[in-house]
Formats: sequence, structure tokens, C-alpha cells
Amino acid sequence: MQILENVSLKSYNTFGIDVVARQFTKFSTIEELNELLTANPAEKNNHMILGGGSNILFTKNFDGIVLKNEIKGIEKIAEDDEYVYVKAGSGESWHQFVLHCIQHNYAGVENLSLIPGNVGASPMQNIGAYGVEIKDVFHELEAFHLHDRKSVKFTLKDCHFGYRESVFKNIYKNLFAIANVTYKLRKQPRFNTTYGAIEHELEKMNVKDLSIQAISQAVINIRSSKLPDPKEIGNAGSFFKNPSVTGEKFESLKNEFPHIVGYPLEGNYFKLAAGWLIEQCGWKGFRKGDAGCHAKQALVLVNYGNANGKEIFDLSTDILKSVEVKFGVELEREVNIN
Repeated sequence: MQILENVSLKSYNTFGIDVVARQFTKFSTIEELNELLTANPAEKNNHMILGGGSNILFTKNFDGIVLKNEIKGIEKIAEDDEYVYVKAGSGESWHQFVLHCIQHNYAGVENLSLIPGNVGASPMQNIGAYGVEIKDVFHELEAFHLHDRKSVKFTLKDCHFGYRESVFKNIYKNLFAIANVTYKLRKQPRFNTTYGAIEHELEKMNVKDLSIQAISQAVINIRSSKLPDPKEIGNAGSFFKNPSVTGEKFESLKNEFPHIVGYPLEGNYFKLAAGWLIEQCGWKGFRKGDAGCHAKQALVLVNYGNANGKEIFDLSTDILKSVEVKFGVELEREVNIN
């Protein structure tokens, strides 16, 4: 395992931000990670475990060692009458994992097609799209404690999943490297087509017999039509979370803004569409230098070429302020800032 000095991370983050890591190396097993940590103890050195780099904005150089996770492998480890249990290495591409499941008729992740990043980020972020979240298909994961140097298993309950949230983003932040994740997938699908434009897209596709393959393709079509490909324009997908407000606040907003988009939640709360709020503040298609707000989806901030992380971050701050002034709603960044 070769440790490189002063490595550009431009090709290792989907925003394409050109920052430098003081040291950089890759690991493909937990044993290799343990060796690296023995040589560079976590308690003495600044470490970063880097996956697909699809949910991070670098605002400065990294004065430490970046450990690039390349743990691979997908296998069915168990099954019963109703479910199959599929374990995937945390360094696997998430979308390739979804395609693997669809190919084998394992149902449950088809609505999560084309989400960028790696398998390891899926429980960390509790990724979700079109009415499905990781917590709906999660069984367990194995993670390696960077200080104690031991593997720990986490159940669904242990992860404390919330909206784009888990213990790995708060109380255990930077303490664990996720090694593998096991998903509980259905043998007989339960189709979820009511969210977003899936039903409309299936009609456009002239789908007669509904299948997980058709739903996956519909989601791919929708995402491709409105979200920029990170290979072409630097971005990290949705930059902000959709905020939740009380029923009282929602009614107040609806009186003032009759076309506001909101979805009912439990406990008399409503989830607002952050993209709609941002668009109403005039940011959609905004560009300053190479930092901008995407022309088709206001929720996505983009790097048109040579923007630096601070320029993207400052733009996000201006957006947060304008939404709070206009709507009295506080947005929260979904992307991790480093």
C-alpha cells in the first residue's frame, strides 16, 4: 500500500474541486485499513475515509491522510420465503449495486437508481428518492472503529436513521469506516410509483406490465432529464435538504404563496420542496463565475469548471439567507462541508 504525498483530490470528488491532500492512499480490505492505521494512528493524525466523493464539498486543502475506500464484492448471504439478504462492499458503486439487484430480481432499491456515490454512503446518509429510503431495505452493516481497531455490527435500530441522517453523521462522525452493508430485499416486489413523476414517465414509456426493471428505467429517465451528470458538470446532487414545518406554518405560507409545494408528514408537519423555495427566490440558473445554481433543478449547485469550494459554499449561504428572508424557513445543507 503506497502512501502518496500532496495528491490532488479533483478526480475524487464529484464537484471537481481541486484541493490537495497532504497524503493519500487506498485500501480494499479492513485488514489493509488496519495496517494503514497502525502506521498512521488515527489519534495522532488527521484522517478522512473517502468513498465516491459524491456528497462532499472541499473548501480547503486536507492537512492529513485521505484513505480511499475500495472494498468490493456483492453476494447473497441468506434468504427465506419472502426476502433475500444481499451484502455489498462499501466501495461498490451504488448504482451498479442497484443494477445487480434488478438483474437478479431482488426488489426494493429500484426507486434509488442512478444516485451517485458508493454503497458505504447509503446508510451514512440514509439516501432516499421517489418514496424510498435506505432504512426501508436495510438489514445490518459492519463498520471498523478507527481508534479501537475492531469491527462492530450495526442493526437497523443502532443506526438511528432519520431524514438524510444516521449516527454516522453525528455522534459517530469520523469514528467508523463502513466495511459492508447487508440489505433485506423482497422476492416479490411491492411497487412504489406514486411519488414524483414516476407514473407519468411509465405512461410515456408505454409500460404495460409493471416491473422493477421498468421503475428503475423510469427513475433513470427522470433523473437524467433534470439532474446534471457530474462527469459533465461538477455537482453533488441535491445540495439542500427538504425542510419540515408545522401544519400552522404551512397554512400561513399557503395563504401567502398558494402554489407552495408541501407533503404531509406525521404529527401535523409538512415537508416543503426546497427546490421550489429556492426557485421562487430567483436562484434557478444563477451563475457567478463558475459557481452556479443549475438551470433545470434549483436544488443542485454546480461547478461549471474552475469554481473553488469557498465560492460554492458562499453561494449556498446566500441562498439560505434569501429563503429565510422570503419564507421564514431555514434550509439545511445536505452536502458535507470539509
